[in-house]
Amino acid sequence: MSETARELPPQIHLVAWSDGDLGLLRRNNAPEMTEHLGGPETEEKVLSRHAKYTALSARPATEGRMFKVVLADSGEAVGSVGYWPRIGEGEAVYETGYGILPEFRGRGLAVAALRAVVAEARAAGGPRTLHAYPSVDHTASNAICRKAGLTCAGEVAFEYPPGTPLRSNDWWTGLGD
Repeated sequence: MSETARELPPQIHLVAWSDGDLGLLRRNNAPEMTEHLGGPETEEKVLSRHAKYTALSARPATEGRMFKVVLADSGEAVGSVGYWPRIGEGEAVYETGYGILPEFRGRGLAVAALRAVVAEARAAGGPRTLHAYPSVDHTASNAICRKAGLTCAGEVAFEYPPGTPLRSNDWWTGLGD
Protein backbone atom coordinates (compact mmCIF):
# COMPACT_ATOMS: atom_id res chain seq x y z
CA MET A 1 0.00 0.00 0.00
CA SER A 2 1.44 3.39 -0.97
CA GLU A 3 1.80 6.23 1.49
CA THR A 4 -1.20 7.99 -0.04
CA ALA A 5 -3.44 4.91 -0.14
CA ARG A 6 -5.64 4.33 2.86
CA GLU A 7 -7.74 1.38 3.85
CA LEU A 8 -11.37 2.45 3.57
CA PRO A 9 -13.87 1.51 6.24
CA PRO A 10 -16.23 -1.29 5.27
CA GLN A 11 -19.20 -0.08 3.29
CA ILE A 12 -22.40 -1.37 4.82
CA HIS A 13 -26.02 -0.28 5.02
CA LEU A 14 -28.56 -0.92 7.73
CA VAL A 15 -31.93 -2.09 6.43
CA ALA A 16 -34.97 -2.21 8.72
CA TRP A 17 -35.83 -5.76 9.76
CA SER A 18 -38.70 -7.24 7.74
CA ASP A 19 -40.72 -10.44 7.29
CA GLY A 20 -38.17 -11.68 4.76
CA ASP A 21 -35.33 -11.74 7.32
CA LEU A 22 -36.33 -14.92 9.16
CA GLY A 23 -33.61 -16.90 7.36
CA LEU A 24 -30.96 -14.48 8.60
CA LEU A 25 -32.28 -14.80 12.14
CA ARG A 26 -32.08 -18.58 11.88
CA ARG A 27 -28.45 -18.27 10.73
CA ASN A 28 -27.79 -15.94 13.68
CA ASN A 29 -29.16 -18.69 15.95
CA ALA A 30 -26.32 -21.11 15.12
CA PRO A 31 -24.10 -22.41 17.96
CA GLU A 32 -21.07 -20.35 16.83
CA MET A 33 -23.24 -17.20 16.89
CA THR A 34 -24.83 -17.85 20.29
CA GLU A 35 -21.88 -19.29 22.22
CA HIS A 36 -21.75 -16.27 24.58
CA LEU A 37 -25.55 -15.86 24.68
CA GLY A 38 -26.63 -19.12 26.26
CA GLY A 39 -26.71 -21.18 23.05
CA PRO A 40 -29.27 -21.52 20.25
CA GLU A 41 -32.91 -20.79 20.94
CA THR A 42 -35.80 -23.09 20.09
CA GLU A 43 -37.64 -22.55 16.80
CA GLU A 44 -40.57 -21.18 18.80
CA LYS A 45 -38.33 -18.53 20.40
CA VAL A 46 -36.76 -17.68 17.04
CA LEU A 47 -40.20 -17.10 15.52
CA SER A 48 -41.19 -14.95 18.51
CA ARG A 49 -37.97 -12.94 18.23
CA HIS A 50 -38.55 -12.47 14.49
CA ALA A 51 -42.05 -11.12 15.15
CA LYS A 52 -40.65 -8.75 17.78
CA TYR A 53 -37.91 -7.50 15.44
CA THR A 54 -40.39 -7.00 12.59
CA ALA A 55 -42.79 -5.11 14.86
CA LEU A 56 -40.02 -2.67 15.81
CA SER A 57 -39.97 -1.46 12.20
CA ALA A 58 -43.60 -0.31 12.50
CA ARG A 59 -43.11 1.63 15.74
CA PRO A 60 -41.57 5.05 16.33
CA ALA A 61 -37.76 4.92 16.23
CA THR A 62 -37.63 6.00 19.89
CA GLU A 63 -38.94 2.50 20.74
CA GLY A 64 -35.96 0.84 19.08
CA ARG A 65 -35.04 -0.68 15.77
CA MET A 66 -33.60 -3.93 14.49
CA PHE A 67 -31.65 -3.97 11.24
CA LYS A 68 -30.04 -6.43 8.94
CA VAL A 69 -26.51 -5.43 8.00
CA VAL A 70 -25.94 -5.57 4.25
CA LEU A 71 -22.87 -5.05 2.10
CA ALA A 72 -23.28 -1.84 0.09
CA ASP A 73 -21.78 -3.24 -3.10
CA SER A 74 -23.69 -6.54 -3.28
CA GLY A 75 -26.68 -6.11 -0.96
CA GLU A 76 -25.73 -9.39 0.70
CA ALA A 77 -26.96 -9.76 4.29
CA VAL A 78 -24.00 -10.30 6.63
CA GLY A 79 -25.56 -9.92 10.09
CA SER A 80 -27.82 -7.91 12.33
CA VAL A 81 -27.67 -4.99 14.73
CA GLY A 82 -30.25 -3.10 16.73
CA TYR A 83 -31.12 -0.95 19.71
CA TRP A 84 -34.02 -0.98 22.15
CA PRO A 85 -34.94 0.85 25.37
CA ARG A 86 -34.32 -0.63 28.80
CA ILE A 87 -33.82 0.62 32.34
CA GLY A 88 -30.16 0.53 33.33
CA GLU A 89 -28.96 1.72 36.72
CA GLY A 90 -32.36 3.31 37.32
CA GLU A 91 -32.51 5.38 34.13
CA ALA A 92 -33.84 4.94 30.61
CA VAL A 93 -31.09 3.91 28.20
CA TYR A 94 -30.82 2.12 24.89
CA GLU A 95 -29.24 -1.32 24.76
CA THR A 96 -27.62 -2.60 21.59
CA GLY A 97 -26.80 -6.02 20.22
CA TYR A 98 -25.01 -7.11 17.06
CA GLY A 99 -23.78 -10.16 15.24
CA ILE A 100 -21.89 -10.75 12.01
CA LEU A 101 -22.06 -14.16 10.33
CA PRO A 102 -18.82 -16.15 10.71
CA GLU A 103 -17.84 -16.08 7.04
CA PHE A 104 -17.85 -12.24 7.09
CA ARG A 105 -15.89 -11.70 10.30
CA GLY A 106 -12.49 -10.05 10.44
CA ARG A 107 -13.39 -7.29 7.97
CA GLY A 108 -14.49 -4.57 10.40
CA LEU A 109 -18.17 -5.06 9.57
CA ALA A 110 -19.29 -5.37 13.20
CA VAL A 111 -17.51 -2.13 14.13
CA ALA A 112 -19.09 -0.37 11.14
CA ALA A 113 -22.53 -1.77 12.05
CA LEU A 114 -22.19 -0.69 15.68
CA ARG A 115 -21.14 2.82 14.66
CA ALA A 116 -24.09 2.99 12.26
CA VAL A 117 -26.59 1.87 14.91
CA VAL A 118 -25.20 4.47 17.34
CA ALA A 119 -26.04 7.10 14.69
CA GLU A 120 -29.55 5.62 14.28
CA ALA A 121 -30.15 5.64 18.05
CA ARG A 122 -28.85 9.21 18.27
CA ALA A 123 -31.24 10.32 15.52
CA ALA A 124 -34.18 8.55 17.20
CA GLY A 125 -34.19 11.15 19.97
CA GLY A 126 -34.95 8.78 22.86
CA PRO A 127 -32.64 7.94 25.76
CA ARG A 128 -29.34 9.79 25.68
CA THR A 129 -26.99 6.84 26.24
CA LEU A 130 -26.56 3.52 24.48
CA HIS A 131 -25.07 0.47 26.21
CA ALA A 132 -23.72 -2.89 25.08
CA TYR A 133 -23.25 -5.73 27.55
CA PRO A 134 -20.93 -8.36 26.09
CA SER A 135 -19.76 -11.20 28.30
CA VAL A 136 -16.42 -10.42 29.94
CA ASP A 137 -15.15 -13.63 28.28
CA HIS A 138 -16.18 -12.56 24.77
CA THR A 139 -12.89 -11.00 23.66
CA ALA A 140 -14.02 -10.19 20.11
CA SER A 141 -17.24 -8.45 21.16
CA ASN A 142 -15.42 -6.35 23.75
CA ALA A 143 -12.87 -5.35 21.09
CA ILE A 144 -15.71 -4.34 18.74
CA CYS A 145 -17.13 -2.01 21.39
CA ARG A 146 -13.70 -0.46 22.00
CA LYS A 147 -12.98 -0.02 18.27
CA ALA A 148 -16.43 1.51 17.71
CA GLY A 149 -15.62 4.21 20.29
CA LEU A 150 -17.69 3.04 23.26
CA THR A 151 -16.32 3.48 26.79
CA CYS A 152 -16.09 0.59 29.23
CA ALA A 153 -17.68 1.47 32.57
CA GLY A 154 -16.58 -1.86 34.06
CA GLU A 155 -18.07 -5.19 34.90
CA VAL A 156 -21.77 -5.52 35.73
CA ALA A 157 -24.15 -8.31 36.66
CA PHE A 158 -26.47 -9.01 33.75
CA GLU A 159 -29.02 -11.66 32.83
CA TYR A 160 -29.08 -13.24 29.40
CA PRO A 161 -31.06 -15.07 28.51
CA PRO A 162 -33.48 -13.82 31.20
CA GLY A 163 -32.93 -15.77 34.39
CA THR A 164 -29.34 -16.70 33.49
CA PRO A 165 -26.65 -14.64 35.28
CA LEU A 166 -23.90 -13.34 33.02
CA ARG A 167 -20.72 -11.45 33.89
CA SER A 168 -20.72 -8.59 31.40
CA ASN A 169 -18.84 -5.45 30.63
CA ASP A 170 -20.94 -2.29 30.40
CA TRP A 171 -19.82 -0.41 27.27
CA TRP A 172 -21.59 2.89 26.63
CA THR A 173 -21.65 6.01 24.51
CA GLY A 174 -23.51 9.27 24.78
CA LEU A 175 -26.10 10.15 22.18
CA GLY A 176 -26.18 13.93 22.62
CA ASP A 177 -28.15 16.36 24.78
